[in-house]
Amino acid sequence: MERRMPQNLNDLRVFLRIADTGSFTAAAAQLGVSQSALSYTVRQLEERLKIKLLERTTRSVSTTVAGEALRQQIAPLLAELDAKIENLNQFRDTLGGSLKVTGNEHAFAVALWDKFAEFMRRYPDIALELDSSNRFADIVAERFDAGIRLGQFVEKDMIALRVSPDMQMAVVARADFAAGITAPQTPADLAALPCIALRLPSLANTLAWEFADPQSGKPLKIQPNGQFVCNRNALVKQAVNAGLGLAWLPRDMAAAELARGEWTELLPDWAMRYEGYYLYYPSRRADSAVFRALAEVLGE
Repeated sequence: MERRMPQNLNDLRVFLRIADTGSFTAAAAQLGVSQSALSYTVRQLEERLKIKLLERTTRSVSTTVAGEALRQQIAPLLAELDAKIENLNQFRDTLGGSLKVTGNEHAFAVALWDKFAEFMRRYPDIALELDSSNRFADIVAERFDAGIRLGQFVEKDMIALRVSPDMQMAVVARADFAAGITAPQTPADLAALPCIALRLPSLANTLAWEFADPQSGKPLKIQPNGQFVCNRNALVKQAVNAGLGLAWLPRDMAAAELARGEWTELLPDWAMRYEGYYLYYPSRRADSAVFRALAEVLGE
């Protein structure tokens, strides 16, 4: 009888990372090794299993039927194994390990930055990676430990913990720019004014500006109309400072400029308010001591 050789878990992890990213280049960058090393590892794994796992073309990589079956079987097993190993943290004097969290620019840079900084000071042996992107990532498929989203966008099958107060929006402009225009009385008046638009990866159009009627509370949307479009709130702020038009931003991103009198808020009575940010994660993360530490600090 042919003796079966035990598989190297690192080889299986390499295969899983390539299958998840669909790219040797991306997988190599994430793992910090060369593409040739990954190719060799996969080739050796396929030879040991005597099964072709990946289909390679000049532009992409995809799993074969057998490869996809292996991927579906080992992904939860390796995740569970990682969680079990991480749980050994309870026997250490200080917590150690790593966390990778995805969220948007505003959540990380403004709303929750102080809490993340406090977490790093409190737990110097934990490596934290924040992936800032204005898109909705699939935290399971993309192998994030957790995500940060506004409450209305959290998937129902996730555990969620609120980590910030409500977010209020504001229409703002540089003070001298606002002084030179006819102040809008309703959102409809914005159609005649230059607005700085934000484009998100998931939207075919630019982000609609949302308002709440001060009398009825009924929501109202307008599509911003202007010469300048960008995909980062930091660039929106620079455009406001350059006097390029009006912008719709989370109010805390404009708080300092408004307090100094550099910017003016328009239509304050129509300001939209959203439920705050939530830390969300799959149930398998709930038993992790490292993850519980992050949830505790963000929830304070």
